[in-house]
Amino acid sequence: MSDQPDQSPQPHQPKKPFLYIVVCASGIAGDVGKLITVAQERHWDVGVVATPQALGFIDVQAIEAQTGYPIRSAWRTSGEPRPLPPADAIAVAPATFNTINKWAAGISDTLALGILCEAYGFGIPTAVLPYLNSAQAAHPAYRQSLDRLREMGVLIGAYEPHRPKAGGGADRFRWEEALELLTPQLPSRA
Repeated sequence: MSDQPDQSPQPHQPKKPFLYIVVCASGIAGDVGKLITVAQERHWDVGVVATPQALGFIDVQAIEAQTGYPIRSAWRTSGEPRPLPPADAIAVAPATFNTINKWAAGISDTLALGILCEAYGFGIPTAVLPYLNSAQAAHPAYRQSLDRLREMGVLIGAYEPHRPKAGGGADRFRWEEALELLTPQLPSRA
């Protein structure tokens, strides 16, 4: 018996791309498992980063079981291991008025916003699926924020804002649109 490692050729298994899903606090955040499922069916590995407020809208245990990774919501301490691999792409879904405006302004007061602000500098393809009401969407800061994000190369979904005080629109929210936007941005994996 030899102490040498096995030198027989191993079949090449390409690494799956790793998707961060940034989840914001909204009534439909609890459905993020739909995007995770679609991503996994399309051969992505997935990790979830939640804004602190989003934690109250999602089933943390179910998402962690589905992805196999802990949900990130707070910064790591020095020396603490990284719980997620580096992102190949990022989907922000659902993205709230607050997160979109802070991100475009370069505000990094949560882990989720810090990751989004740095993604631009790292050149990580990023898609955002806004979910907000029409009164919020009418605010001039929102349009300016979308323009700034587009200038940064962020891909923006086509969700039409719902009526104020009515919630809803979950049936029109296309979770899979994030992957439709991101997939052409990734290098081909031959």
